[in-house]
Amino acid sequence: MLRIATYNIEWFNSLFDDDGGLLEDHDWSARQDVKRGDQLASLGIVFTAMDADAVMVIEAPDDNRRRSTVRALEAFAHHYGLRARKALLGFRNDTQQEIALLYNPDVFDAVHDPQGDETGKKGARDAPRFDGVFRFDIDADAQPELIRFSKPPLEALMTLKETGRRFRMIGVHMKSKAPIGAETPDEAMRLGIENRRKQLAQCVWLRQRVVQHLEAGEPLIVLGDFNDGPGLDEYEKLFGRSGVEVVMGEEGSLRLYDPNARLAFSRRVGAVPVTARFYIHQEERYLEALLDYVMVSPDLRAKADPRWRIWHPFDDPDCYKTPELREALLAASDHFPVTLDLAL
Repeated sequence: MLRIATYNIEWFNSLFDDDGGLLEDHDWSARQDVKRGDQLASLGIVFTAMDADAVMVIEAPDDNRRRSTVRALEAFAHHYGLRARKALLGFRNDTQQEIALLYNPDVFDAVHDPQGDETGKKGARDAPRFDGVFRFDIDADAQPELIRFSKPPLEALMTLKETGRRFRMIGVHMKSKAPIGAETPDEAMRLGIENRRKQLAQCVWLRQRVVQHLEAGEPLIVLGDFNDGPGLDEYEKLFGRSGVEVVMGEEGSLRLYDPNARLAFSRRVGAVPVTARFYIHQEERYLEALLDYVMVSPDLRAKADPRWRIWHPFDDPDCYKTPELREALLAASDHFPVTLDLAL
């Protein structure tokens, strides 16, 4: 049984120096009321408890001329003695929030294997490479807009060393829909609608790639932070469905599966699973949401007893009953890991 995880780690980049060294000190981290050393120690506890064979790290440390995502993540894994100790980076981005994979090199070989054609500035309509430009009409004016990923998805081709079997993973961090920078209600509405259109276009782009892999019969896992889910905002009725539903697809052989998303789709009223917890300062309360998913192709779902788990400090009984782990989950990030145990 293998364990695959996705984990969005808030401000992970601020916990490392330019050489990839861990900043285990008493200075404040970028997380509210958390010291850098305490956040690192908490992450060490969470990663050790998960004991995953592969972790798609969302908001991984920055990669640029001075800093290295791979160096930082491998230093972190070595420091805490993790089995998933080798790092893979796809296309770097300019947000200081990379998408990277930590994996166990004793179990897998992993390479970044981007699909699709490269594009120029004019873009392409049919699933271009994720660092390119996607032409898509997002406002029904018969004029396609040019869509780019601020964080291009990581496409990992995984090979099991024991059997030689291959499968694909696509790590995702979709555009936020929040109207950041808006100063008036009208501006917030305009930005909110514009951001949702762009996010849906990115999901259409990703869905095109998913269909290509499923039609080719390739086992596929799509995982990460979608910044979206059924019923999360007032604009969903305007657009008909969430970006998550777009990526998963309709019923049938080309549909991806995630049980948490499935439950949320069927339960528009009442409690649903959640993977993130944010403090709303203006309202002095916490907001919880289902943002993180591990979606699998039908052939992987058919494997013996696949098991999904959200490592929520209050909703997961084992996490709640283990005080050290419960407190670590709260200090480590505003998202909680999602794992999938799968026989391959």
